[in-house]
Amino acid sequence: MVPEDDEWDDWFKRRSAYFDKFWKDIFKDIDEMDRALEGFSGLPPDEWDKMGRPQYYGFSIDVGPDGKPTIREFGNVKRKGLVPNIRDEIEPLIDVVEKEKEITVVAEVPGVDKNDIGLTCDGKKLRIEAKSSARKYMKELPLPAEVDPKSGRANYRNGILEVKLTKRTPSAPTGEEIKIE
Repeated sequence: MVPEDDEWDDWFKRRSAYFDKFWKDIFKDIDEMDRALEGFSGLPPDEWDKMGRPQYYGFSIDVGPDGKPTIREFGNVKRKGLVPNIRDEIEPLIDVVEKEKEITVVAEVPGVDKNDIGLTCDGKKLRIEAKSSARKYMKELPLPAEVDPKSGRANYRNGILEVKLTKRTPSAPTGEEIKIE
């Protein structure tokens, strides 16, 4: 026999009243509840609005030529122990392809215009920043080899940013040869 709708309504009302009483018995005043929730979330009450923002978290796993796995996280949620830290900037999903003479970095940065993207490279790191009214991205990426920052070429299409950098050729060893007598 299936219960009638009003029986379900009555059942939910009884459960709701039970939980209301339960929480009121545990937390005698609103300040006590705020303190408990602060301990749970890791944020003081005036920063709870940050928890209402979209939360992005993901990871990718690659196995390198040496057979060791590399785990890369992306998104705007970082953890400090058990407490999540929700940042304003989203860390984009990035893939790095290293070839003999070139390094290609591919980043997913949807929802921004190409004019909103800033790229800087010092030869060892690539910094990607993008800010629009809807989204903010930021990632500072150590490169697998030293590159010539002036060689950088980038294009952005359909939310995908591709940056190509030419590897710096190792300079010949400097110094003078010493002959042994």
